[in-house]
Amino acid sequence: MAKINIISGFLGAGKTTLIKKLLSGKVRNEKIILLENEYGDVGVDGAFMKDTGIIVDELNSGCICCTLVGDFQKAVDDLIEKYHPDRLIIEPSGVGKLSEILTAVEKAKDRHPELTIGGCATVVDAGKCRIHMKNFGEFFLDQVKTASTVIFSRTQLLSADRVEKSRALIEEQHPGVRVITTPWDDLDADTMLEVIESGRPIELHVEHEHHHHDEECHCHDHEHEHHHDHDEECHCHDHEHEHHHDHDEECHCHDHEHEHHHDHDEGCHCHDHEHEHHHDHDEECHCHDHEHEHHHHEHDGHCTCGCHDHDHEHGHHHHHADEIFLSVGWETAKRYEQADIEGMLSKLSDEEEYGQVLCAKGILQNTAGEWFQFDYVPGESQFRPGSADYTGRICVIGAHIDEKALKELFNA
Repeated sequence: MAKINIISGFLGAGKTTLIKKLLSGKVRNEKIILLENEYGDVGVDGAFMKDTGIIVDELNSGCICCTLVGDFQKAVDDLIEKYHPDRLIIEPSGVGKLSEILTAVEKAKDRHPELTIGGCATVVDAGKCRIHMKNFGEFFLDQVKTASTVIFSRTQLLSADRVEKSRALIEEQHPGVRVITTPWDDLDADTMLEVIESGRPIELHVEHEHHHHDEECHCHDHEHEHHHDHDEECHCHDHEHEHHHDHDEECHCHDHEHEHHHDHDEGCHCHDHEHEHHHDHDEECHCHDHEHEHHHHEHDGHCTCGCHDHDHEHGHHHHHADEIFLSVGWETAKRYEQADIEGMLSKLSDEEEYGQVLCAKGILQNTAGEWFQFDYVPGESQFRPGSADYTGRICVIGAHIDEKALKELFNA
């Protein structure tokens, strides 16, 4: 009997860090395989995991739920036949739809009845919960609503009130789901795994009920007027209406055709000119206006509107990750000092120059021959020593990002 754990989470939430923590518990005595699905051609997370001593298999260049379904099925078959593992940990792409990934896992179970699903968790950055819900709801909410357990990351950086607000948002979307809010350093690995595996039963198909106006609204209609009570969640991105947001994070709105009015408590990178945007800033906002209609929804391939059901009564189209997100990655033999990389990462918040960067990661060597790894999400960079790899690698993922400008920044 082999157990499957699925650890999902939006870009930069901390999935790989969580898995490394879980592997420090009693499961380290098991035969474990980690199947990683990285979005993009250049994989980095596998290098982060190789010091754990487990078998790591990587699927790159797409999402399990989109272009890699056949590859995923074959990978599971081959890994089980070759290694006969006690546990298979699946780390989907940060832009993967967990409901579709779970469907793929269920198909694998049909071929391998010895497999059981022992927990399906989604890692959520507690400080970016609201804004990811607003701007990338089609992907973010699918992960939240499908999970048996939601695990908050970075709660040690937030006040208790802020964590509770984020927990309440998750509860609204997935009533009754178990949410881990305690900082990870305060919990041992076995306790976290026990919570993951004892969460509420997994539902294979996500329910998409009609929302009333005390719930989240995903309306995008050129021809109707929106009136929102702004204790609600509003995902409206229409060229011709006023946008009112309550923000707990930094705002990076960069629509070039509307005007923004902000209360600036934190960094704001808004570049909109023709429509009024009203923000209270404690949270990061990545709003993008698009030309679409609800009921007769038309998409330009870059819609981040938050509609997350292709059978939704409003007739919204189903999106694949590659319609919304872009991954830019490259291998390099260049040597970088950590301080230089820190300076480069600090510039990624300039959306006019580089686009909307959601995360960046890499493994590089410095001039002294030492290897180091880095992770970046807006507002935060982390560095740690790394083991030698066959070459250096850098990967940047975001929306509307400028590949040429990024490579010039890193002197690639």
